[in-house]
Amino acid sequence: MPPDKICKTVHQYNKEPISEEHMRKLQEIAGDYKKVKNYVYTRFGGIGSLSKLYPGYTVQNEMTKSGLRGDLGLPSVYFYLAVFDALGDIKSQWTRTKTKVLELIGKNERFSAEQKHYLRFLIKVSNAFEAVVNQEPLRLPEEIQQVHDELAAQVDRENLHRYLRRQVRKFHVKQHTETAEGFFVSEKAYRYQDHGIYISIKDKRKRIFIPLTDNNQYKRQLYIKLYPEQGNIEIKVPVDVAVKSHKDYTGQTGVSVGIQTMLTTDEGHCYGKELGQYQIEYADWMRIQTGIYNRNRSGNPGRKKYGAKKRRLTEQMHSYINQELNRFLKSEKPQTIYIAKLPRPQAGGVSRKINNSVAMWQRGYIRKRLIQKCREQSVELVEVFGKDISNECSRCGAFGSRHDGRFFCGACGYDAEDKTNAARNAKKRGMEGRM
Repeated sequence: MPPDKICKTVHQYNKEPISEEHMRKLQEIAGDYKKVKNYVYTRFGGIGSLSKLYPGYTVQNEMTKSGLRGDLGLPSVYFYLAVFDALGDIKSQWTRTKTKVLELIGKNERFSAEQKHYLRFLIKVSNAFEAVVNQEPLRLPEEIQQVHDELAAQVDRENLHRYLRRQVRKFHVKQHTETAEGFFVSEKAYRYQDHGIYISIKDKRKRIFIPLTDNNQYKRQLYIKLYPEQGNIEIKVPVDVAVKSHKDYTGQTGVSVGIQTMLTTDEGHCYGKELGQYQIEYADWMRIQTGIYNRNRSGNPGRKKYGAKKRRLTEQMHSYINQELNRFLKSEKPQTIYIAKLPRPQAGGVSRKINNSVAMWQRGYIRKRLIQKCREQSVELVEVFGKDISNECSRCGAFGSRHDGRFFCGACGYDAEDKTNAARNAKKRGMEGRM
C-alpha cells in the first residue's frame, strides 16, 4: 500500500525588498552558521571521529563545551541546527566513501569471492568498519563476531585491512563550505503574524519582520535562503501532503527521456517539445558569459546581473518542466510508468555547442520531479534495464539503426520515431520484468 502522506517542499517569498539593515542581520546569522558547520567538519569529519557520529549526542556535548557559541554570540536555536546540519553532511560523506569503496571492491579482479565477501562485511558492520580504519581491536556482539571469525579464517585479514584503510584515506575528504547563503531555523526562532514572518536575530529578544506574498503559516523547521543582491529571501518549508489516488489511472506507459523533447511515450505522444530550445538558449548564454568573464576576470564585472539572469533562466526551465510533467500525468493517466535506467553523461561530442547543451541537460531534475509527482499521485515508477534500449527493435528484438530521429530495423522492416521505439522497449522490458 502506498503511504497516505509524503513530504514535499513548498516555497515562500518576501513581498517587498528587504532593507539593507535587516539583510545584514540575516547575513550575520548565515555567516556564523557557516563557521559552526566548518568547525564541525574540521573536528568531526575525520576517521578518528567515526564513533562519535551516531547518534550524535557526543558531538552535541563537545560542541557545547567548545565555547564556540559564546564566542560567536549565536543563539542556540541556530547553533545546534548548524551542528546537526553539518553532522548530517558528514554522515552523507561517509556513505559516499563506503559506496565508492564497495564499487572498487566489486570491480577488483584480483580479489577472490571470499576476499570480497569479507571486505563487504567490514564495510556494512559499522563497529567493524570503525575498528579497522582506526586500527583498533574488533569488539563485536557474539553472533556477529562468530560470523567475522568464520570469514576471516578464509582470507589474509591484515592485508585486506590495509587495503580498506588505504582506500578510505584516498576517497574520504573533510568537507568545507565557503558559502553563507542561508540557514535553518526552528519553530522557536520565528512566528507568522501580520501577513508575514518574524525571525529571531542575534540581538537578544529581537526579531525582524518580513512581509510575505502569501498568508500560509507553518510549524516546521524552515530553511531561509538569502539573495542579498536583490534584497530577497526564499523560505523552504517541508510539508506533508496527502497522496492522491485516481481510479481512472489504469494505463501501463513506457517513456523515453530526451534532450530536445522531454518525454516521449510508447504511443508516440510527446511532452516538453520546447525543452531543447530552453536548454540551447541557456547553454548558449552560459557559454557567452563564461567567455566574457574569462576576458575580464580581474574586474569581475556584472556578477550580480549574471547571477540574477542565471536564476531566472533556470526557474523558467524548471517551471516548464513541471508544467509538462503535470500535463503528461493528467493526459496519460498511468498506473505504472516504465523508464530506462540512464547511464552517467559521457564526455565528448561532435561540437562544443552540443557538448554545452548536453552538460546543461536537466535530466536529473526531470527524474527527481517525476519521482516526486508519481508519489503524490500514487503512480508506480519502474526503472528498467537501459542498455541498448534505443538500438533494439521493439517489435522483433533485433538491433537496428538510427538516423535523423528515426529507427529502422533491417530484420523485420520496423520503422518508427527513435524515441517512441525506446519508450516501447522500456514498456516491454518492464512488463517482462527486465530490471
